[in-house]
Amino acid sequence: MNRYFSAFWFRPLLAISFITLLLAVGPELLGVKSAYLTTDKLIFVLFAGIVLLVSYIHQKKHLLEPWRQVFRQRRAMISLVVLVTYASIGMLDSIHFRTPLPDSGHDNQQYSVESLSVLDVMLDRLRSQEEKTYSAPFAAYLYSKETITHADGSQSREYPRLVYGGRHLADPARDRAGDILRTSLIGIVLGAVIGKLLCLLLAWRIARASQQKVMALWWQIWKGQTELPWRSLFLTLILLSIAITSAWMLSKYYHVFGTDKVGKDVLYLSIKSIRTGLVIGTLTTLIMLPFAILLGILAGYYRGWVDDVIQYLYTTLSSIPGVLLIAAAILSIQVYISTHPELFTTGTQRADLRLLALCVILGITSWTGLCRLLRAETLKLRELDYIQAATALGVKNFVILGRHVLPNVMHIVLIMVVLDFSALVLAEAVLSYVGVGVDPSTISWGNMINGARLELAREPMVWWSLVAAFVLMFALVLPANLFSDAVRDAFDPRLRESR
Repeated sequence: MNRYFSAFWFRPLLAISFITLLLAVGPELLGVKSAYLTTDKLIFVLFAGIVLLVSYIHQKKHLLEPWRQVFRQRRAMISLVVLVTYASIGMLDSIHFRTPLPDSGHDNQQYSVESLSVLDVMLDRLRSQEEKTYSAPFAAYLYSKETITHADGSQSREYPRLVYGGRHLADPARDRAGDILRTSLIGIVLGAVIGKLLCLLLAWRIARASQQKVMALWWQIWKGQTELPWRSLFLTLILLSIAITSAWMLSKYYHVFGTDKVGKDVLYLSIKSIRTGLVIGTLTTLIMLPFAILLGILAGYYRGWVDDVIQYLYTTLSSIPGVLLIAAAILSIQVYISTHPELFTTGTQRADLRLLALCVILGITSWTGLCRLLRAETLKLRELDYIQAATALGVKNFVILGRHVLPNVMHIVLIMVVLDFSALVLAEAVLSYVGVGVDPSTISWGNMINGARLELAREPMVWWSLVAAFVLMFALVLPANLFSDAVRDAFDPRLRESR
């Protein structure tokens, strides 16, 4: 059988086909209409590419060994759990659909203009439980006083009770602390049980792959006697499960991170912002790579006038302030959207186009650094004996570039991709803060920080939107940086030689 249709390719292709069929047919079977955005489709393509790439690496020992070195490090395994959790949330938030309107008939079914995601359905309670305005974390009252008219006609200035937060408490001042403690303990116990069950399921899968007994492997893991630091991964999984379950239990009765100016739950906004950060970090990288790899290798290999033109191109591009290019592109997209409203069915589609435009312009303006590195590495590689021998034997230049040069610069590409991811996530926050980022209707950490900017100057200060955005962003950027350090240590030839 042809090697491309061997069992190595069959399983991932079968999994991708099944997921594609489920995404295409699933919404209609559930009575809703699929409403996939452009960025949703790109995320699915990226996911399929990652599945195929992992399957390919798994079959190649020389490619698998550096990744084994990555995952032998505890920080890499811990970071992997956190990053997979964020990626899972982003995938759930990328499956969009529109619900049918209740008053429309079967023959002429009409659908809502609002696009929801699977994550919205899972967090429906947080999404729908809106208060009147600001409320502090775990509060039972609004954050500002209002004039209350009593039954006898008298008026007083008081803090009104929240509609949802702490509504089950008869006396919040007396009962709230104990209720939060009891609910947290229940969440901790339930999270520990769920986390341990997940660890047992993963241990069973590892034991089956390595042909070991589950309990024997379980004790080896908890004693730290395995090649890979599974114990660190299991402990992180349990702690993450406890944190998620505790937040879930508390969110039934309280607004864990409070509410914003229009009464929306800040925890819900923080979780919804994850997809925006991941889209900026991943799609921008995919747009940047073709420019950086192609131009960097061509400049280093051909030298001469090709090198001069490419150097002039990225030097000129680097001299232009990136914020000006981004602002010009975003304003152009905004004008296009305003003059062609018939092309967009929902406001979500308009906001998604602006998000995609931001990814494109960030990709176009951020490829210069990687291009310089690849040019310098290619200049060194082209002088090596095996490439000189291939040239002397008459091997075509593009064959040499694809077979000898490109594989030997991929460690630089991989390191820079992982390093740039966290920088791009932070770039979205900065750009949205200055007003040239994502659409104001798009939920993102940058828009949350921008909205909280003016509230920090009021009295009393509204601080929780800023803190919530910072905590969720920090919990993504820190593992991404730690994972990138582990990748650099495993793939950088100079570091390998020093070890």
